[in-house]
Amino acid sequence: MFEILRNHTFRRLFTAQVVTLIGTGLLTVALGLLAYDLAGADAGAVLGVALAIKMVAYVVVAPVAAAVTDRLPQRLLLVGADVVRAVVAALLPLVDQPWQIYVLIFVLQSASATFTPAFQSVIPSVLTEERDYTRGLSLSRVAYDLESLLSPILAAALLTVMTYNYLFLGTVVGFALSASLVVVTLLPKTVTRDPSVPLLHRITLGARVMFARPVLRGLLAMNLVVAAATGLVLVNTIVYVRDLLDGSNAEVAVALSIYGGGSMFVALTLPRILDRIADRRVMLTGCVVVPVGLAATVGLLLTDPAPGMGWAMLAVIWLTLGAGTSLINTPSAQLLRYESTASDRNAVFTAQFSLSHACFFFTYLVAGWVGATEGQAAAAVVLAILATLAALVAVRVWPVGTKPSTEAVLLEGV
Repeated sequence: MFEILRNHTFRRLFTAQVVTLIGTGLLTVALGLLAYDLAGADAGAVLGVALAIKMVAYVVVAPVAAAVTDRLPQRLLLVGADVVRAVVAALLPLVDQPWQIYVLIFVLQSASATFTPAFQSVIPSVLTEERDYTRGLSLSRVAYDLESLLSPILAAALLTVMTYNYLFLGTVVGFALSASLVVVTLLPKTVTRDPSVPLLHRITLGARVMFARPVLRGLLAMNLVVAAATGLVLVNTIVYVRDLLDGSNAEVAVALSIYGGGSMFVALTLPRILDRIADRRVMLTGCVVVPVGLAATVGLLLTDPAPGMGWAMLAVIWLTLGAGTSLINTPSAQLLRYESTASDRNAVFTAQFSLSHACFFFTYLVAGWVGATEGQAAAAVVLAILATLAALVAVRVWPVGTKPSTEAVLLEGV
């Protein structure tokens, strides 16, 4: 898989992705500490609003930004977004009111909602061979998983020798390095858009393409399967570890790392599997694994296991959920590449980015509010049902033997 890094363009873009992820990870830790300084015991409320703002930016701003900037050169768009993010990160240590955090986070996440889909849509034009692209996707998935594992450890190590405000400086450096790498990278030529196409048509283009094609309709349903597992794990791991297993904050981090480890293991092994097995079968396997893992979580919550047994059960379930989500996530960009053309690729990647985060926003609310009001077992039951129904929809709307869009394939070769 790592031989793909011999491609100079991809290597620079992948390095830009890695340094951006590290910077974002440091920002997450620093933002939590800043919120605690400003709001004390109400820091959770501040972070909750910040998370909601992030999701609004991802769901609403992403397609609008993609449509408004679709005539800009990709290099200018990516570098501009990185510069905006670096400036905002530099300003965050200066705030002294929660509302200032909200404004800056909205600007930063709007820039991220512009950068990420554009960045993802460039890669298919860099790695034109299917085998190379599959390995590039797996390497990208590994980078995301490693960030979730290593960024908190790096932040903890840095906090032993500096105050948290310096973590924001690390974020600035990450975005600046990313911009520098993009500047020196030769990117594929941007397809010229027709200036007469109305703005609303451009904003909705990606979503219309996704709903029009059976394969992408299946992917939309699978987004909810992934979101069900992700919502449960990210929102309620701390509750399970602290209350159910009487664990510590450090053990919360261990549990989250187990989930990330399951995802990373699949991402590392999937390229060879995808050489032999169709995307549909691999992704639908993930759609089976996730509801099973969620159902097992219900069983764990309804029993009263001994501490050692409870930890073992949670570890196996979280490993399973991580693997199941990666079986869906890793090949998903391959489907977007198959089902898009050079002219609508950025719009399709943006629609996937926006609509998948809409699913996350929904399942975060379900995991949090149902868990708090009706009990953790009820939240797990609801998410397991949602994942099962979404998996059945995916099977239904993505029939066996459905090939990549003929129009997309033909136009890609022009």
